[in-house]
Amino acid sequence: MKLLYDFFPVILFFVVYKFYGAIPPDAIHAINPLLPLTLVPGQHSDAIFLATAVAIVASFLQVGFYWVRHRRAETMHLVSLALITLFGGATLVLHNPEFIKWKPTAINWLFGIAFLGSQFIGRKTLVERIMSHAITVPHSIWRRLNIGWVVFFFVSGALNIWVAYQFSQEIWVDFKLFGLLGLSVVFIIAQAFYLARFMQEPPTKEEP
Repeated sequence: MKLLYDFFPVILFFVVYKFYGAIPPDAIHAINPLLPLTLVPGQHSDAIFLATAVAIVASFLQVGFYWVRHRRAETMHLVSLALITLFGGATLVLHNPEFIKWKPTAINWLFGIAFLGSQFIGRKTLVERIMSHAITVPHSIWRRLNIGWVVFFFVSGALNIWVAYQFSQEIWVDFKLFGLLGLSVVFIIAQAFYLARFMQEPPTKEEP
């Protein structure tokens, strides 16, 4: 469920993009004064702009809702919010969808750099800091897994921009949701199987 929550803005982006043509013209005309562009009802080329605007709003709601519930914000949500505001804002203001296409790559590569840096800075890697409260494995395994996340982030970012420039916008939007979400699910499952091989049982108390 958390993975779906993390992908909430992406899911809304996909839904709005795919069903833009079904939005009533009156609703489009009501939205236009709120955006730095003029959407044309039923014009599919405008779908990317409304989807981008909705994703920006959804990211603010995602961070706000998490703050209300937990009185803190997750780093990933904050970074995603900053990047979608930057790249999505550029897409809306400049009326150029190329900017929003770079957003998934930017966030993946930023996290890749952060995880890679944690291999050399501090006693614990990022993946160990995030997960060690839940499971116990040897320190060397955390370092290997951290490198695995580095590779995953860089490959995901490269795949996103390759799909964006080698295929149609329709295919990129599908990949943005199903491709990147699917890759994340597969990697997390593989991670669970890998960690299961090395999990250490907590020491049991000897009976008197």
